Amino acid sequence: MSDFRTDLIPAPRRTGQAPPGAGRTLDEHTTLDAGPGTEGVARWLRATVGAATGLPLHPHHGTGGNPVELRVLPALGEKHGPEAYRVHVDDRRVSVQGASAAGVFWGAQTLRQLLGPAAFRRAPVTGGRAWELPATTVEDAPRFAWRGVLLDVARHFLPKDGVLRYVDLLAAHKLNVLHLHLTDDQGWRVEIRAFPRLTEVGAWRARTKHGHRASPLWDERPHGGYYTRDDIREIVAYAAERHITVVPEIDLPGHAQAAIAAYPELGNTDVVDTASLTVWDTWGVNPNVLAPTDHTLAFYEQVLTEVLDLFPSRYVHIGGDECPKDQWKASPAAQARIAAEGLAGEDELQSWFIRHFDRWLAARGRRLVGWDEILEGGLAEGATVSSWRGYAGGIAAARAGHDVVMCPEQQVYLDHRQAAGADEPVPIGYVRTLEDVYRFEPVPPELTGAEAARVIGTQANLWSEVTETQQRVDYQAFPRLAAFAEVAWSALPAPEDRDYQDFSRRMTAHYARLDALGVDYRPPAGPHPWQRRPGVLGRPIEGPPPIV
Repeated sequence: MSDFRTDLIPAPRRTGQAPPGAGRTLDEHTTLDAGPGTEGVARWLRATVGAATGLPLHPHHGTGGNPVELRVLPALGEKHGPEAYRVHVDDRRVSVQGASAAGVFWGAQTLRQLLGPAAFRRAPVTGGRAWELPATTVEDAPRFAWRGVLLDVARHFLPKDGVLRYVDLLAAHKLNVLHLHLTDDQGWRVEIRAFPRLTEVGAWRARTKHGHRASPLWDERPHGGYYTRDDIREIVAYAAERHITVVPEIDLPGHAQAAIAAYPELGNTDVVDTASLTVWDTWGVNPNVLAPTDHTLAFYEQVLTEVLDLFPSRYVHIGGDECPKDQWKASPAAQARIAAEGLAGEDELQSWFIRHFDRWLAARGRRLVGWDEILEGGLAEGATVSSWRGYAGGIAAARAGHDVVMCPEQQVYLDHRQAAGADEPVPIGYVRTLEDVYRFEPVPPELTGAEAARVIGTQANLWSEVTETQQRVDYQAFPRLAAFAEVAWSALPAPEDRDYQDFSRRMTAHYARLDALGVDYRPPAGPHPWQRRPGVLGRPIEGPPPIV
């Protein structure tokens, strides 16, 4: 097949074009010929493409007609794995084949892009229209198995409908992991039946810092919310239908003030009046951490038992980051635990926490994931590392034989500002432009082939301290999430050799898709006046970000 230019994002591995004029038209006679294992993809096509086009896309029966064929062909995955797919359109047929149901689904996403931006709307905008598909063959498969996005719903709660909307946005970009950051100092967002005060108390704060923690501004309105058990089941099922895994994060032993406010005995009561603590209303690294007691372990085991019941994900994230050791240093109880366990100090005490839950999760057939601080004091045997402080933690973990998800803050923290101009709303962190994200490389060149294979994927993280609404989340995520999706999916050359001009050309078409989806993205020329936040203090960091 000869290569030709398309507007597809992420860029496919291989495309070819049939003779001119040899495409296919979808109309009211078009049916879906769904083979075994593709029933879910057929449902999705009717609910999305069917809604946008106004076409019924009835099930195919017998012969003839104008079917779109959906087939699982495992042989497609022999070279590129279970998510490989092939889309073929000519004047005789339209077929979407995948090595698995997931592959067929990603092929259906490509088919939707080929139909044009109007296929991304929720209802037809013109009546009686025939929908043209260009003659083409697309053969494709992802580079990484873990193509993730962290959505922080702890700092600012995102209602369930907003989470479901983001699941659809991830699916449209062939991203397959939604990392839900459910607990932190500023809020606890998941119902736990055994401990109702986690949401009765821990899900609500009296007010919220507006802007960076140094800002003098406050939003004096109470803020909060949480997902019921049925909400979580709905989110997980909705994501699974779109071949997206929801990975929960329950933070420990730091980032725990909301839990301690609800159950003061979880804190270091011998050095802090934990009964006076409330859900934190500002940002930063909080000194109030969990006490290293048997009660705390049993409490979180019960929490995680309910979490495992709600989330079938093989991976469970337990945080492990930004855990100040001052209270442990001052606590006689913590020092007694260090002595009783024969630990070298407070760093190993944090590792003691992590190792306990690594074993506990492994015994239940799950795997622990933690931020790269879990390397401190010795890494738990089965742990996977989310490398956020740069590349160094991921390199160390890979060389030690551990799986790694690369998500360095210098590259793919989407809460960081998109330009250096004063118009950027609440400028946080490093400047990371669309081109910067497009040139991000998840696998450090200094790793050997075997070590590089330990990088199972990559993830963009969107923390929500200053993204208080869905519109602000949209602005920070897009269009950079489209560039990240291509990095995570496509077999791109080295960063310096990537064709950013071609990506920008394809983004012209993609902006029209985002418009149809109602995404409040940052325009290429800069923020709209209503997207700015004049006078709200951010946290500018001058100069290029360090690579660590």
